[in-house]
Amino acid sequence: MTNKETIRVTGRAAREAFAASPHPDIIVSDTYLAMLSRGLTVASYVPVRGEADPTPLARAAVAAGCVIALPHVTDRTAPLRFLAWDTEAALVAGPMGLHQPAESAEELAPDIVLTPLIAFDRRLGRLGQGAGYYDRAFTRFPDAHRIGVAWSVQEVGEVPTDPWDVALHAIATEIEWITP
Repeated sequence: MTNKETIRVTGRAAREAFAASPHPDIIVSDTYLAMLSRGLTVASYVPVRGEADPTPLARAAVAAGCVIALPHVTDRTAPLRFLAWDTEAALVAGPMGLHQPAESAEELAPDIVLTPLIAFDRRLGRLGQGAGYYDRAFTRFPDAHRIGVAWSVQEVGEVPTDPWDVALHAIATEIEWITP
């Protein structure tokens, strides 16, 4: 088994190289569409540093009448908050190059969380940036459906896990929808 930091280095490189070349969008599966209904809150994100772009999934959610929230980060120790976002509203600069809603936006409890990944495996294990923001958010919102969004090149044989790591319910890539 490879350690997490090694996987992060190779996963970031693969993700950035893939994102820099022409590629298809993340697929919107019928399974995902069936989850959506008017009034649900879907937490999405604005991609940075080659992250897979969840826009097709967010657009499908908006078309189904869902509310969109985006993560809001203040510092490494504060919990990740999901703040309401009108798709026409300007975003503000946040730490680590993030684009996020203004602090004054309403905090929402997500029903579905679209989460960026550095690496994933077929068991729906995920590796993020390493600060634990999403793991803590998943614990805070245990009923939210957790969907990883990644490029297929980010798949690894096995993601090493620690007791605090929270698995996903599904992963969307540009070529497939992965479930257990």
